[in-house]
Amino acid sequence: MEMDTLDRKSAEVFEGYLVRKDLVRTFARQFPVPTYVVEFMLGRYCASTDPIEIEEGLEIVQRQLSDRTVRAGEEELFKARAYKTGSAKLIDIVSVRFVEKEGGYLASLPSLNLSRVRIPDKIVDDNERLLTGGFYAEVTLTYDSVIAEEKGNAFGIAELRPIQMSKRNVLDVMAEARAQFNSEEWRDFLVRSIGLESNELSPRAKDAILLRMVPFVERNYNMVELGPRGTGKSHLFQQISPYAHLISGGKATIAKMFVNNASGQRGLVCQYDVVCFDEVSGISFDTKEGINIMKGYMESGEFSRGKESIRADGSLVFVGNFDVDVEHQQRVGHLFGPLPAEMRDDTAWMDRIHCYLPGWDVPKMNKTLTTDHFGLVSDFFSECMSRLRFQSRVSAMQNRVHLGGALSGRDTNAVNKTVSGLLKLMYPGQDMVVSDEDLEWATRLGLEVRRRVKEQQKRVGAAEFRNTHFSYFIGDDGVEKFVATPELRADNEIGDDPLEPGQIWTVSEGGADIDDNAGLYRIEVNEGPGSGVRILNNPAPAAFKESLRYAEQNLYSRATQLIGDRDPRAHEFSVQLRAYDAAKRGSKLGMAALIAMCSSLLKKSVKGGVIVVGEINLGGSIEPISSAVNIAELAVEKGASVLLMPVTARRQLYDLSDDMATKIDIQFYQDARDALLKAIVE
Repeated sequence: MEMDTLDRKSAEVFEGYLVRKDLVRTFARQFPVPTYVVEFMLGRYCASTDPIEIEEGLEIVQRQLSDRTVRAGEEELFKARAYKTGSAKLIDIVSVRFVEKEGGYLASLPSLNLSRVRIPDKIVDDNERLLTGGFYAEVTLTYDSVIAEEKGNAFGIAELRPIQMSKRNVLDVMAEARAQFNSEEWRDFLVRSIGLESNELSPRAKDAILLRMVPFVERNYNMVELGPRGTGKSHLFQQISPYAHLISGGKATIAKMFVNNASGQRGLVCQYDVVCFDEVSGISFDTKEGINIMKGYMESGEFSRGKESIRADGSLVFVGNFDVDVEHQQRVGHLFGPLPAEMRDDTAWMDRIHCYLPGWDVPKMNKTLTTDHFGLVSDFFSECMSRLRFQSRVSAMQNRVHLGGALSGRDTNAVNKTVSGLLKLMYPGQDMVVSDEDLEWATRLGLEVRRRVKEQQKRVGAAEFRNTHFSYFIGDDGVEKFVATPELRADNEIGDDPLEPGQIWTVSEGGADIDDNAGLYRIEVNEGPGSGVRILNNPAPAAFKESLRYAEQNLYSRATQLIGDRDPRAHEFSVQLRAYDAAKRGSKLGMAALIAMCSSLLKKSVKGGVIVVGEINLGGSIEPISSAVNIAELAVEKGASVLLMPVTARRQLYDLSDDMATKIDIQFYQDARDALLKAIVE
């Protein structure tokens, strides 16, 4: 392996906590244990960059894993070893149950097919998770011939060492090291720490992988991830952390999930940081009550069985597959479609989901996506994540980010939790200063994954979820920015979301020239210090150039009416015309160009779904439109919800068919100020 800059930097600051991820894969294929077990051993003997030390460590790990893991067909060999020598060491997943008749605990060692193994009460008391599914551990198995004659369960566990880290200062180590990385490097390093190569992933894919980690660092976090097969959805929950539990198919019972009324034994959500339902479409609940208890727990982190109310902080994750692509799924139903029937159309259950992770953004796993570089040892990393659960980063948002008015209380809570989780991953030290760029990145991501939930609720048909235009402001006097979910619309589609300030949709009716056709355009304006107007299109269409000149002069002469006390002559406007049809000339777009320039100066967005048409002349009068019906039909075809046009076109629209007239809201304006007020967001 050739070390890159990130390897060298991490080797300096994380001495003793690193492991080469290609070594892990070598062993993971050889032995019947999860990745974090292998890494635990490698972290103990190979946490070094010295090739000789690594080689020596590998020999020890190889020997220990060979001697202590039980392959198929070797069960009797280990039993015989314990019988002959009195004890045998092995690595296995140990689970324990209380047996009333015996008046004590009995352990199971599945790799040896033993289900009646004696275990001291003290070991069980010190490791309660043994009673709820168990965990991997290094076990010393003993054989007692006297007990064998009396009771029959000759095998016992004398010692047990959980395979997880127990050092107290892990977060201090991580925070100190993080200070040496910039945000981009740290993001890449976290991705490498779970075994993936960051250089092979797009920014969207990295975001999705970081979102997968949020349930590990955020208490009572509810997440859904649905996407294509083979993208490694369950890998993180099965292989990386001993604090996660994976439920694959079958029944999810109340006793198993929450509490067993008969024994009083607490369930999975009390014992693990994360409970993940794999292949969620195949999971069923034993009773209708099961879903109701789950909904109560997802909302408040509490559930009651009998008289007492029990608090827990385990996060719930639901992962599954689409049988079709995202676009098709949205055409035939909604994005929660693959879930079990009990959840699929339940808007109350959906409302408790904090994050819908876009699984389709993660590529299918292959050799090029697995890393050969250094990453954190899984037990150190998972321990850090577990400790971060008891911190919060919501304070980083206070007075810096303000969420828009479309968010309900649950929406705000969901976004706060996602932002807090992402910032904890990026800034593990509580006193670290969060940069503006990272804060905005986390906010946009938090809004997007929550909005995806709301969009599906809207599709199910619930009127109460109609307003999904999520937005945020940075700072007290910041610009309102809207966040969309990319799968909802393509770049050339007119969505319902307001555009960025300075952007506007418009339709040209075409001109006298044979090649000047009607068509859809988007005008994009950026303002900065300087003066005048600069068209970025090269060559600039002559017809559009003329319309823009009229718009510019009207902006100067009517500045007070349009933009108040701002001086437009002190700003330079960079203008780009984007054509989406065969039409390229851009004639008679003066009104849209004027509104776009005003929008960029006022830092206010044009309303979503609006097309503005019309030409303004030098004196400020609005030119009549010759083909209003054609424009209205084109606007409907392009998916607009509102068409804003000069009032002089009103009579022409009597010829618009009833069907077309019901598909679009046509509004009229008298002059430039009237058009501006009707076009921009209040």
